[in-house]
Amino acid sequence: MKKFILITASILAMSCSPVSNQTASAHDGSAAHETINQGKLYVSATGHAAQAPDRASVSAGVVTQAPTAGAAMRENARQMNAVFKALKAAGIVERNITTSQMSLQPQYDYQNRKAPRITGYEVRNTLSAMSDDLDKVGPMLDALVSAGVNNIGGINFSIKDAKSARAKARMDAIALARTKAENMAKAAGVRLGKVLEIREGGGYTPRPQPMMMVKSMDMMESTPVAAGEQTLSVTVNITYALEQ
Repeated sequence: MKKFILITASILAMSCSPVSNQTASAHDGSAAHETINQGKLYVSATGHAAQAPDRASVSAGVVTQAPTAGAAMRENARQMNAVFKALKAAGIVERNITTSQMSLQPQYDYQNRKAPRITGYEVRNTLSAMSDDLDKVGPMLDALVSAGVNNIGGINFSIKDAKSARAKARMDAIALARTKAENMAKAAGVRLGKVLEIREGGGYTPRPQPMMMVKSMDMMESTPVAAGEQTLSVTVNITYALEQ
């Protein structure tokens, strides 16, 4: 009787083994299928839109030197007051004029291997003047030089409202990303699914700034200034789901 019971138990154990293997195989297949359904595709694309700038900011200033700090400051103040008056006469409103730098530095003599000694002082006073009328930029430069400006840092062009250009660049970027994703999915033998995530970045890609040539006021021509165009770019990073 005991022997019969042992044989029966052994048969039951053997019959249970395949069931356990089938369950494991079914579980593995489900996991693999789930991984395919959860596949993702990451693509990035950049769209561009060009627009002419409609705002200009000029950086200019006066550098003065004198034997004493007081004399250098007084001469600089005299010339800068004339610069402010010239800007207002050129139609630049006061709220668009900003002092961007003011410095007083001693000047040294390092000759003859001796300890450096102060030989005078230098004052640098720089302002930024902004105008929404680009036709005023040339005359403004001429007025600045006539008023005593001897240091022009450059012109920075910008766009006041770039919403429409940014919207166009964004639409182009998304369309490019979609085309790229479809091509990649087709090549991989899968179907493109829904969008899971979109992230955006971007900015301006300005053209090289124009070179300036300030002419003397005895010439009856104004300083030519060309604004050109600025390119606004938007980059999108999109995550798509993939379907088998």
